[in-house]
Amino acid sequence: MNKQDYHFDYEVYESIDDLTEDDKWLLDEAREVTQHAYAPYSGFKVGAVAKLSNNEIVAGSNQENASFPVGLCAERVVLASISSLYPKVPIETIAISYFNNNGESNHPISPCGICRQVLQEFSEKTKVPIRLILGGMSGKVFIIPNASMLLPLSFTSTDLQ
Repeated sequence: MNKQDYHFDYEVYESIDDLTEDDKWLLDEAREVTQHAYAPYSGFKVGAVAKLSNNEIVAGSNQENASFPVGLCAERVVLASISSLYPKVPIETIAISYFNNNGESNHPISPCGICRQVLQEFSEKTKVPIRLILGGMSGKVFIIPNASMLLPLSFTSTDLQ
Protein backbone atom coordinates (compact mmCIF):
# COMPACT_ATOMS: atom_id res chain seq x y z
CA MET A 1 0.00 0.00 0.00
CA ASN A 2 1.11 3.53 -0.76
CA LYS A 3 -0.60 6.27 1.20
CA GLN A 4 -1.15 9.58 -0.62
CA ASP A 5 -1.86 13.00 0.85
CA TYR A 6 -3.84 15.80 -0.73
CA HIS A 7 -3.95 19.34 0.56
CA PHE A 8 -3.92 22.84 -0.81
CA ASP A 9 -3.19 26.31 0.44
CA TYR A 10 -5.63 29.20 0.28
CA GLU A 11 -5.75 32.70 1.70
CA VAL A 12 -8.05 33.71 4.56
CA TYR A 13 -8.91 37.38 5.10
CA GLU A 14 -10.77 38.65 8.15
CA SER A 15 -13.08 40.81 6.02
CA ILE A 16 -13.60 42.32 2.59
CA ASP A 17 -11.73 45.40 3.84
CA ASP A 18 -8.46 43.43 3.75
CA LEU A 19 -8.72 42.64 0.03
CA THR A 20 -7.13 44.50 -2.87
CA GLU A 21 -9.37 47.12 -4.48
CA ASP A 22 -10.04 44.87 -7.50
CA ASP A 23 -10.96 41.86 -5.36
CA LYS A 24 -13.08 44.02 -3.07
CA TRP A 25 -14.99 45.41 -6.05
CA LEU A 26 -15.59 41.93 -7.50
CA LEU A 27 -16.89 40.54 -4.19
CA ASP A 28 -19.11 43.60 -3.69
CA GLU A 29 -20.56 42.97 -7.15
CA ALA A 30 -21.23 39.31 -6.27
CA ARG A 31 -23.01 40.46 -3.12
CA GLU A 32 -25.18 42.79 -5.21
CA VAL A 33 -25.96 40.09 -7.78
CA THR A 34 -27.53 37.94 -5.05
CA GLN A 35 -30.51 40.30 -5.34
CA HIS A 36 -31.17 38.91 -8.84
CA ALA A 37 -31.42 35.32 -7.63
CA TYR A 38 -34.70 33.49 -8.01
CA ALA A 39 -34.81 31.46 -4.81
CA PRO A 40 -38.44 31.36 -3.59
CA TYR A 41 -38.11 27.80 -2.22
CA SER A 42 -34.82 27.80 -0.35
CA GLY A 43 -34.42 31.53 0.35
CA PHE A 44 -30.70 30.97 -0.34
CA LYS A 45 -29.58 33.54 -2.90
CA VAL A 46 -26.19 33.15 -4.55
CA GLY A 47 -24.38 35.60 -6.83
CA ALA A 48 -21.30 34.96 -8.95
CA VAL A 49 -19.31 37.58 -10.85
CA ALA A 50 -16.46 36.66 -13.19
CA LYS A 51 -13.65 38.82 -14.49
CA LEU A 52 -12.36 37.50 -17.80
CA SER A 53 -8.86 37.83 -19.22
CA ASN A 54 -10.20 40.43 -21.69
CA ASN A 55 -11.45 42.49 -18.67
CA GLU A 56 -15.13 41.77 -19.40
CA ILE A 57 -17.33 41.20 -16.36
CA VAL A 58 -20.10 38.58 -16.43
CA ALA A 59 -22.56 37.97 -13.59
CA GLY A 60 -25.02 35.23 -12.72
CA SER A 61 -27.31 34.21 -9.88
CA ASN A 62 -28.97 30.97 -8.86
CA GLN A 63 -32.32 30.16 -10.47
CA GLU A 64 -34.56 27.71 -8.63
CA ASN A 65 -37.53 25.83 -10.01
CA ALA A 66 -40.46 24.03 -8.41
CA SER A 67 -39.01 20.90 -10.00
CA PHE A 68 -35.86 21.07 -7.87
CA PRO A 69 -33.42 19.14 -10.11
CA VAL A 70 -33.80 21.68 -12.92
CA GLY A 71 -32.56 24.67 -10.95
CA LEU A 72 -29.22 26.26 -11.73
CA CYS A 73 -26.47 27.38 -9.38
CA ALA A 74 -25.03 30.88 -9.83
CA GLU A 75 -21.66 29.44 -10.83
CA ARG A 76 -23.14 27.41 -13.68
CA VAL A 77 -25.24 30.37 -14.83
CA VAL A 78 -22.16 32.58 -15.09
CA LEU A 79 -20.09 29.84 -16.77
CA ALA A 80 -22.83 29.15 -19.34
CA SER A 81 -23.10 32.87 -20.08
CA ILE A 82 -19.34 33.16 -20.55
CA SER A 83 -19.29 30.10 -22.80
CA SER A 84 -22.01 31.68 -24.95
CA LEU A 85 -20.73 35.26 -25.02
CA TYR A 86 -16.95 34.73 -24.91
CA PRO A 87 -16.38 31.06 -25.81
CA LYS A 88 -12.57 31.14 -25.94
CA VAL A 89 -11.82 33.76 -23.30
CA PRO A 90 -10.31 32.47 -20.04
CA ILE A 91 -11.66 33.49 -16.65
CA GLU A 92 -9.22 35.17 -14.29
CA THR A 93 -11.35 35.30 -11.14
CA ILE A 94 -14.87 34.48 -9.98
CA ALA A 95 -16.25 36.04 -6.79
CA ILE A 96 -19.10 34.12 -5.14
CA SER A 97 -21.33 35.43 -2.38
CA TYR A 98 -24.72 34.59 -0.90
CA PHE A 99 -27.60 35.92 1.15
CA ASN A 100 -29.50 33.43 3.31
CA ASN A 101 -33.06 34.60 4.05
CA ASN A 102 -33.30 31.92 6.75
CA GLY A 103 -30.07 32.49 8.63
CA GLU A 104 -26.64 34.05 8.70
CA SER A 105 -24.62 35.07 5.66
CA ASN A 106 -21.38 35.68 7.53
CA HIS A 107 -18.90 33.10 6.27
CA PRO A 108 -17.61 31.83 2.92
CA ILE A 109 -19.45 29.06 1.10
CA SER A 110 -17.90 26.74 -1.45
CA PRO A 111 -19.31 25.65 -4.83
CA CYS A 112 -21.35 22.43 -4.86
CA GLY A 113 -20.01 19.26 -6.46
CA ILE A 114 -21.65 19.83 -9.85
CA CYS A 115 -20.27 23.38 -9.99
CA ARG A 116 -16.81 22.12 -9.03
CA GLN A 117 -16.93 19.72 -11.98
CA VAL A 118 -18.06 22.47 -14.37
CA LEU A 119 -15.36 24.85 -13.09
CA GLN A 120 -12.79 22.08 -13.60
CA GLU A 121 -13.98 21.48 -17.17
CA PHE A 122 -13.95 25.20 -18.05
CA SER A 123 -10.45 25.59 -16.65
CA GLU A 124 -9.28 22.54 -18.57
CA LYS A 125 -10.86 23.87 -21.77
CA THR A 126 -9.12 27.25 -21.54
CA LYS A 127 -5.93 25.84 -19.95
CA VAL A 128 -6.05 28.63 -17.34
CA PRO A 129 -6.73 28.17 -13.60
CA ILE A 130 -9.80 29.96 -12.25
CA ARG A 131 -9.15 31.93 -9.06
CA LEU A 132 -12.06 32.05 -6.59
CA ILE A 133 -13.03 34.69 -4.04
CA LEU A 134 -15.55 33.25 -1.57
CA GLY A 135 -17.40 35.38 0.99
CA GLY A 136 -20.77 36.04 2.52
CA MET A 137 -22.33 39.42 3.22
CA SER A 138 -19.86 39.84 6.08
CA GLY A 139 -17.10 37.90 7.81
CA LYS A 140 -14.07 36.08 6.54
CA VAL A 141 -13.15 35.81 2.87
CA PHE A 142 -11.33 32.88 1.26
CA ILE A 143 -9.24 33.20 -1.89
CA ILE A 144 -8.56 29.91 -3.64
CA PRO A 145 -5.88 30.21 -6.34
CA ASN A 146 -7.30 27.45 -8.53
CA ALA A 147 -10.90 26.17 -8.46
CA SER A 148 -9.65 22.75 -9.59
CA MET A 149 -8.11 22.34 -6.15
CA LEU A 150 -11.65 21.85 -4.82
CA LEU A 151 -12.08 18.66 -6.87
CA PRO A 152 -9.22 16.26 -6.23
CA LEU A 153 -9.12 13.13 -8.38
CA SER A 154 -11.51 14.82 -10.80
CA PHE A 155 -13.08 13.10 -13.78
CA THR A 156 -11.81 14.93 -16.87
CA SER A 157 -11.87 14.69 -20.65
CA THR A 158 -8.64 12.68 -20.59
CA ASP A 159 -10.54 9.89 -18.81
CA LEU A 160 -12.75 9.58 -21.90
CA GLN A 161 -9.86 9.07 -24.31
